Amino acid sequence: MDSSSTKPEVARELPFLRIFKDGSVERILGTEIFPAGTDPKTGVSSKDLTIIPEIDLSARLFLPKLTNTPNNHQKLPLLVSSAFDPTYHNFLNSLVSEANVVAVSVNYKKAPEHPIPAAYEDGWAALQWVASHCNGNGQEAWLNDHADFGRIFLSGESAGANIVHNLALAAGGGGGGEEVGVRLLGVALVHPYFWGSTPIGSEAVDQEKKGSSLAVDSVEWPEWLWPFVCPSMPDNDDPRVNPVAEGAPSLAGLGCGRALVCVAEKDVLRDRGLLYYQALAGSGWMGVAELFETEGEDHAFHLLDLGSEKSRYLIQRLAAFFNRDMPPSLDF
Repeated sequence: MDSSSTKPEVARELPFLRIFKDGSVERILGTEIFPAGTDPKTGVSSKDLTIIPEIDLSARLFLPKLTNTPNNHQKLPLLVSSAFDPTYHNFLNSLVSEANVVAVSVNYKKAPEHPIPAAYEDGWAALQWVASHCNGNGQEAWLNDHADFGRIFLSGESAGANIVHNLALAAGGGGGGEEVGVRLLGVALVHPYFWGSTPIGSEAVDQEKKGSSLAVDSVEWPEWLWPFVCPSMPDNDDPRVNPVAEGAPSLAGLGCGRALVCVAEKDVLRDRGLLYYQALAGSGWMGVAELFETEGEDHAFHLLDLGSEKSRYLIQRLAAFFNRDMPPSLDF
């Protein structure tokens, strides 16, 4: 047999990524690009834009069916999120329809081809692009005409939720960067990817799952994921992946007024999300923190079965969050 035709040996495997010993990578999920257009089920329209050509950054915009609004000129909450694959496209169609929001889904660069901090830099650049529309004279008419820049939310699942946290912290001045130019009303972190070098909660109990690196509930993949995507700073107590680590920036500096942390009972990352919520609520942050847990479900369950009762309820919970303003006594 010709050795050149032999497939390289697998070194690591995630539910969405396969890494070979020769350093090559095969993406199992998230490689397809679902075409933009009008969704026949929800009436949500979408289109793709290259928002910052200089860094090859693109985004997909979502606009709800405008007959859903009492007045077609009504400004709608603006949601900034991430991912381009078909599963997430369908999820955003459902969420945009339910919540009646305008959404910008950022196609941020992914590791290992683009190691951290590339994803954070793309997220920050996208947020600045969004902010450039706040006076009604930006590049994109959908944002100029329909987005309420007093109600901007960031939202993400898993690694996307990690990006959301780090962007919100930077927006509050904890990132040491330039100002973004708009205020964030809230953030939604769905099954956030956080980790740490010391096991907490069920992580210590579930060490026997380490041999099952293919399983989404394995404690092995979160341990090596951060060193893999951030080889320049591979410590699992890097504050970007462990926001409660010693020396991490105070969560009191989170640059928004509301936060919703969603966890799933069977998710290996559940205890990290719970710890984040507890740390945020106890940090002195002058916002409103909420926790929502889905019982009996695993990591990102809603993306795999949008039609289930629990998925629909999570979408409704997120939609309600995106349509609430700050209480007047806590206006920031």
